[in-house]
Amino acid sequence: MSQENFRIESDLLGEKQIPADALYGVQTLRGLENFKISHFHLNEYPRYIQGLAITKMGAAMANKELGLLTDEVYDAIMKACEEVRDGKLDKHFPVDMIQGGAGTTTNMNANEVIANRALQIMGHEPGEHKIVSPNDDVNRSQSTNDAYPTAAHIGLYLTHLEFKKHFNALIASLRAKESEFSDVLKMGRTQLEDAVPMTLGQTFGGFASILQDEIKNLDAAAEEFLTVNMGATAIGTGICSEPGYAEKCVASLSKITGFEFKLSSDLVGATSDTSCLVGYSSALRRIAVKVGKICNDLRLLGSGPRCGLLELNLPAKQPGSSIMPGKVNPVIPEVMNQICYKVMGNDVCVAMSGEAAQMELNAMEPVMVQCCFESAELMMNGFDTLVANCIDGITANREKCLDYVKNSIGIVTALNPIIGYKNSTKIAKEALETGRGVYELVLEHGILTKDELDVILAPENMTKPVKLDIKPRR
Repeated sequence: MSQENFRIESDLLGEKQIPADALYGVQTLRGLENFKISHFHLNEYPRYIQGLAITKMGAAMANKELGLLTDEVYDAIMKACEEVRDGKLDKHFPVDMIQGGAGTTTNMNANEVIANRALQIMGHEPGEHKIVSPNDDVNRSQSTNDAYPTAAHIGLYLTHLEFKKHFNALIASLRAKESEFSDVLKMGRTQLEDAVPMTLGQTFGGFASILQDEIKNLDAAAEEFLTVNMGATAIGTGICSEPGYAEKCVASLSKITGFEFKLSSDLVGATSDTSCLVGYSSALRRIAVKVGKICNDLRLLGSGPRCGLLELNLPAKQPGSSIMPGKVNPVIPEVMNQICYKVMGNDVCVAMSGEAAQMELNAMEPVMVQCCFESAELMMNGFDTLVANCIDGITANREKCLDYVKNSIGIVTALNPIIGYKNSTKIAKEALETGRGVYELVLEHGILTKDELDVILAPENMTKPVKLDIKPRR
């Protein structure tokens, strides 16, 4: 590498050659060398980078108010942070999200990029840290142990707001099918056995409702991200910060974002506590469990085409076999199922890592943060795919659904209040012995007329409590 292609920076461990066009510095480079772990890199999580920028802006504002930064340095830092926040410098955040050091590499990546960009804004070269220092200026009054989790909180809260848009779109898609299929009578099933009639619309309404119920829980979990430990510095005692800094910094974060940030009531306790990550991951897992159940049901209801239920048609998206001509698989629900399993697995990782906190810090926080971001991103992509490539295109096989009802022994339960237990038992027994349908046998025995039976089996009369003035003939 020629002299023109790199600059020299040094730290506690010695000197390093930094690519001349890189805004990161020596500590970021050490992180790149040490943590070649995964394909999850910081620059693939722009909302986390936004969180880092906002955190550094809040700290700079508090430091300026306390007289700890000159006007020139403050202005340059704030301009650099704005560029980071706007996504203009994402490529300079290449570090692996999974890292040792409780997030120090990530925090220093932000400090170095902001310091070096501030230097450029001031007309200097990156690396001239006597003028603007990553540690003494950008990281002033901070430690990784308060800046890193605060940035994660902000990034995840921003992700949460985006997540809800995709989640609500999924719920809306299910609600649309609830309305479209409101008059499609089908058999309900318990333990995979015939139960009693319902409408296909009720099935989709149930899907939508169980997801809608999770929004309150999700919001409550995300609300905890707005409580931060800025000012805690290393272990919560506030060492290296001045009186009033913590309060000013948190107030600045609220001013920058418009969110109502609060300072943790006990900074020592908060610095080792990652409960908000555990809570939000758990909220995502709850949603994954429910979405997985919905996709399982879609696959069952669309199974066939000749030897399955096929009460509904899933959109055909691609050939399903390299050897079986004509086979089409339910690939979209299948991939959503796999996303749900991944989210559940990530939640196990988050829970175990949360328990691994020791003394005044949790060194496992990086993998917790990565898992939360990954789970949310996977689910958002999955929701969009599920809506566009599956749910919106589902159609009902109305006649097949009705045939199942007419041929099912389960409808005898609905007839019981009208034809009586004795008649119901007789019809059910004969249906079981002969394999014939209840509908057919009721007509054959003259218990009800076809018009009366059709009134009873009308969707509006089968799917809610109703009083019918129909008397059996015997």
